[in-house]
Amino acid sequence: TSFSTPKKKKRDDGMREHVTGCARSEGYYKIDKKDKLKYLNNSRAFAEEPPADTQVRTHPGRRSEQRRLLSSFTGSCDSDLLKFNQLKFRKKKLKFCKSHIHDWGLFAMEPIAADEMVIEYVGQNIRQVIADMREKRYEDEGIGSSYMFRVDHDTIIDATKCGNFARFINHSCNPNCYAKVITVESQKKIVIYSKQHINVNEEITYDYKFPIEDVKIPCLCGSENCRGTLN
Repeated sequence: TSFSTPKKKKRDDGMREHVTGCARSEGYYKIDKKDKLKYLNNSRAFAEEPPADTQVRTHPGRRSEQRRLLSSFTGSCDSDLLKFNQLKFRKKKLKFCKSHIHDWGLFAMEPIAADEMVIEYVGQNIRQVIADMREKRYEDEGIGSSYMFRVDHDTIIDATKCGNFARFINHSCNPNCYAKVITVESQKKIVIYSKQHINVNEEITYDYKFPIEDVKIPCLCGSENCRGTLN
């Protein structure tokens, strides 16, 4: 039994037509450079020029209408959940560098409007007993600062060794952000919101709201209404 080699036929786009219906059944063959170039040019032109009925240009009025629809939608559903989903897919551009307030700080790399979610405070969820043990261990290890954020009476987020940039946010008695506890899929999360418009290279701050204690921690925020201490 002998197998005849399929005849080489070319399509309009320059590529070889597989008469058997399957490219694998015809074995390896070399594609001529001219045919390959013609195919690539056709593919590139098709990718750059989608069909006319799929081209959509957003008018400025259309964009404002979309924002109004989003506002009405957030008012009729769980706005915290919606905003948190937006935060995951549209993260703010932030950087940490030396701060005039204390050590490291977090700074905006893009303008941030008022009442926007800036960043989630990420870390390990631990109980109060574990938090006390870790705080003592961090002191023994020479770690000057611990980054623990209380969620509620039972839960604390420890970002000392496994947190994100949010742990570098410094305290201010006149902050441009605030922290809020939200519930997403039955799990409590701490998210930093902007109180006002934040400019590029402006430091992100919020009020730590430490409980009042006898041993005071001096505040170095430098704001006009500085309370003098963090607690």
